[in-house]
Amino acid sequence: MTDEMIPAWVDGTLQPVEKLEVHRRGLRHKAVSVFVMDGQNVLLQRRAREKYHSGGLWANTCCTHPRWNESAADCAVRRLREELGITGLWPAHRDRVEYRADVGGGMVEHEVVDIFLAMAGSKIKVEPDPAEVSQVEWVGFYDLAAEVRRRPERFTPWLRIYLEEHSKRIFGTLVRP
Repeated sequence: MTDEMIPAWVDGTLQPVEKLEVHRRGLRHKAVSVFVMDGQNVLLQRRAREKYHSGGLWANTCCTHPRWNESAADCAVRRLREELGITGLWPAHRDRVEYRADVGGGMVEHEVVDIFLAMAGSKIKVEPDPAEVSQVEWVGFYDLAAEVRRRPERFTPWLRIYLEEHSKRIFGTLVRP
């Protein structure tokens, strides 16, 4: 089984399915998203333009699909290291959400996402993999929420969904009532 096989539900059964097929068919599948924070600042990444979907758009710190039989927590730590060169963080599980979104190019994300939050200082060593990430930036949470409302086309569908529909569940007390 290759790293391109991800856990997806086919006919009600969880099975390993090739990643591109999952997205072309819009199959419901497992995913992981991580937000690294420094107080009220969020570390964002701009996806590399060459990514198979949503290239050049801003997203949360990192997101991916777990390997078959990989725990969501282990996946979160692995992708922080692979995408951003971040080590030594142990993100805390915040919630699980499900969403479905058209991501362009005939592909659909239908994800059941385990969302993690990790606290780190802004001086944390970040070394992005250029095949995955073209840019990183620390952004204030409230500035990010305002910018997503102002210019949603700059951001991935899932980041927009997290902020618009699940902020309180993910960020807790950071979100004003």
